[in-house]
Amino acid sequence: MADQEHHEHIVQPGTYLAIILTLLVLTGLTVGAAYVNLGRLNIVVALAIAVLKATLVVLFFMHAKFSPKRTQLVIIAGIFWLAILLFMTLSDYASRIDYRGVRFPMTQNVRIAGPSRG
Repeated sequence: MADQEHHEHIVQPGTYLAIILTLLVLTGLTVGAAYVNLGRLNIVVALAIAVLKATLVVLFFMHAKFSPKRTQLVIIAGIFWLAILLFMTLSDYASRIDYRGVRFPMTQNVRIAGPSRG
């Protein structure tokens, strides 16, 4: 068992500084992207930035980059499970038909009845 000792990996403070500055820049980029109309790409850009920030946090601040292979496998399995759940949810959403027979009800421009402007 002596050959299976756990060795701590020491991360240099400069690495943490670079990561926190990158996270701050990405947060600013997220705020800036919220003010730009990219049409349907708004959600894609926001999610891409969020995934990048989450990856940096998990790899460096949660030390997953230097963790044992079994821990990395658990993290990858969790991400895979999340992908399965998102795929199933979105495929269910895409196949919905509302009470009026509209195939994609949330993509329709539905006007809510209210006081008429005369």
